[in-house]
Amino acid sequence: MSTESVSKLPNERAQHLLKVLIQRFIQDGQPVGSRTLARNPGIELSPATIRNVMSDLEEMGLIAAPHTSAGRVPTAQGYRLFVDSLIRYKTPKQADIDRLKTQLVGQADNPGSLLDSVSGMLSDVTSLAGVVTVPKGQRAVLRQIEFLSLSENRVLAILVINDREVQNRVLHTEKPYTRDELQRAANYINTNYVGVDLEQIRKRLIEDLEETRDTMNQAMLDIISVAQSAMKDAAEPKEEFVLSGETKLMDFAEMSDVETLRRLFDTFSRKRFMLSLLDKSIDADGVQVFIGNESGYKILDDCSIVTAPYHLDDDHVGVLGVIGPTRMAYDRVVPIVDITARLLESALKSQGK
Repeated sequence: MSTESVSKLPNERAQHLLKVLIQRFIQDGQPVGSRTLARNPGIELSPATIRNVMSDLEEMGLIAAPHTSAGRVPTAQGYRLFVDSLIRYKTPKQADIDRLKTQLVGQADNPGSLLDSVSGMLSDVTSLAGVVTVPKGQRAVLRQIEFLSLSENRVLAILVINDREVQNRVLHTEKPYTRDELQRAANYINTNYVGVDLEQIRKRLIEDLEETRDTMNQAMLDIISVAQSAMKDAAEPKEEFVLSGETKLMDFAEMSDVETLRRLFDTFSRKRFMLSLLDKSIDADGVQVFIGNESGYKILDDCSIVTAPYHLDDDHVGVLGVIGPTRMAYDRVVPIVDITARLLESALKSQGK
């Protein structure tokens, strides 16, 4: 929209006036009138001239008049033009960059909590709601499995996945198994399936057990069959996305209404909805900004979502970002989301070394 929309504006004066109006509204949250704009040092126009320009901007759908005020507020279309063409993005403060780096480094040896912490970091730095998804398509590869006999016909399956992650699963069996029987079953899986995706192991086990049934005793067949359920649970991601800082949205007057917040929080809690929304950014090249109804969901018409994809390797991609009102400080928020994605990529790569 950027080039086409700018060409529709009457002149550079109108572009500048729109920019100042939006900046003022983002800062104060109050409709902006012609007298307020006339007092701005960068605008050398009379209130009457400003009113004429504002009338043109309103006809174009870039600003609108609330019912209770003589001032004007930006529309979603106005914000879009602002974000695409008029804004000057700010380099993140070194203190914010250092803060992000420190927290990421602190979680570098704990893959399970690294992604969980990113949404909280984004929320803290931007004062908006932060969100991050786990890498899309991330494989769970078996590195080792061991079985340990427990009481009451239970077996503890210990799985080492993707080099570092250790998961424990308690398996309920129809009868007890000896230490030797469990060791033979573990040896069979470790010999034949190490380095294979857990989902593939589950599929192959059924076929392979049929072919080798004559060479295995029944105890070994039974415990390997039971182990399939442990691999299914381990292959499924624990969290598909993590959302933090939703309550920070209460600090914005336009979102502090109890009913508005209730509907928003209900929306955030719906997993399929959130994943569908974030998947819009999965194949994007860099930061994406969804303003108002651009998200495709009416409940978010008064919100903006700023997202950026991050890569674990060539195949595994996740998304991180922030959710807040359309009246957000895009000049600061967009670069922070961008640099956080790149810092997260670096932290994930360091884990794999």
